[in-house]
Amino acid sequence: MKIAIIGAGNIGGTLGRKWALAGHEVRFGVRNPVDSKFDSLRAVGKVASVVEALDGTDVVLLSMPGGAVADFAEQHGASLAGKIVIDSTNSIRNTYMNSLTVLKEKAPEAKLIRAFNALGWENFEVPLINGVQIDLFYCGHVDSRTVTDQLIADIGLRPIYIGDLDLAAVLDGMTRMWFALALAQGRGRRIAFKLLEE
Repeated sequence: MKIAIIGAGNIGGTLGRKWALAGHEVRFGVRNPVDSKFDSLRAVGKVASVVEALDGTDVVLLSMPGGAVADFAEQHGASLAGKIVIDSTNSIRNTYMNSLTVLKEKAPEAKLIRAFNALGWENFEVPLINGVQIDLFYCGHVDSRTVTDQLIADIGLRPIYIGDLDLAAVLDGMTRMWFALALAQGRGRRIAFKLLEE
């Protein structure tokens, strides 16, 4: 699968490395592709301009700051048509943490998924805590579940689909809970959620 990752920080870099190891073709879309800070990513994928990264890809992961999504969508919304677009961005201080409203407006033909937003990147790098697999809860375009489940499993996480995009606020509530527990209560970033079933 061809995956464009827009943004190459901790989340984008970690997921990109693991997807490349799983056999996917990964491109990192950044503003300055020749910057030496991206050298470690060149070993696992192509570091390119955003336009080049998006060209011909099947899946797009948005891992940029939440405040940058509106400009991205304005410039590149048409390029997202028909692609699975995963919004992992968080705008912590806003009422809505996700960027789905602007993405729906500027990229109406994209298949939107909300995922990789409710945990710290450290849990993507090591998807086990005390030997127990971490669950990743997500929501979005129902026909994209098979692909999304596979991408989540390729990271080593267990995918838990909670429903369509109308449940994005529920997922964002989990994000706020993670921040409250991890940071405000000082439990540390290596905490996660688990669905237990009988």
